[in-house]
Amino acid sequence: MTAKALSPSAQRVADALVAAGVATTIVEYDVPARTSAEAAAVLGCAVAQIAKSLVFRAASGAPVLVIASGANRVDETKVAAELGEPIGKADAAFVRECTGYAIGGIPPLGHAQRLTTLVDQDLLQYDAVYAAGGTPHAMFPLSPADLVRVAGGRVADVRQ
Repeated sequence: MTAKALSPSAQRVADALVAAGVATTIVEYDVPARTSAEAAAVLGCAVAQIAKSLVFRAASGAPVLVIASGANRVDETKVAAELGEPIGKADAAFVRECTGYAIGGIPPLGHAQRLTTLVDQDLLQYDAVYAAGGTPHAMFPLSPADLVRVAGGRVADVRQ
C-alpha cells in the first residue's frame, strides 16, 4: 500500500519542516479539523495540546501570529502589551496574503512573509503538541521547543 501524496499546501509545510530539521510526519485526515476541539477528537489528544495559529493585524498593519493552546482564548490586551501596539482581528484575505494558507489550516512555519510570533507559554508543559499542516485536514506533532524554534516566536502569557 502506498501513502497518498500530500496536498500542495501540506507539502509546502512538510518541506519547511524538513528544512527546519524537524523529524515529524504530516497526516491528512479524511475529516477536517477547523477547531481545536475537532482536531483533538481526530488526534485523540487533549484540546490543550492543539497549537492553534491565529493571525491578527497590528495597528501598524503588520501581521502577528499567536500560537495558542487549543484550550485557551487569546487575550488581545496581553498580546498588544507584548508587542507595544494594539492589535485587531485579521480578515481571511489578510491571513491568506500574509501566511499563504487559509484560516483553519495555518501552520506555525512556512509563511508567505515574516510574521511577529508569540507562542502561548501553556503549550510548553506537554511532551508533544499538534499543529495544522497547511489545510484543515493536515496535522502533525512536534515538541514545544521545536514549535517555538520553527515559528521564530517568543514565549508569552497570551491567555485570557
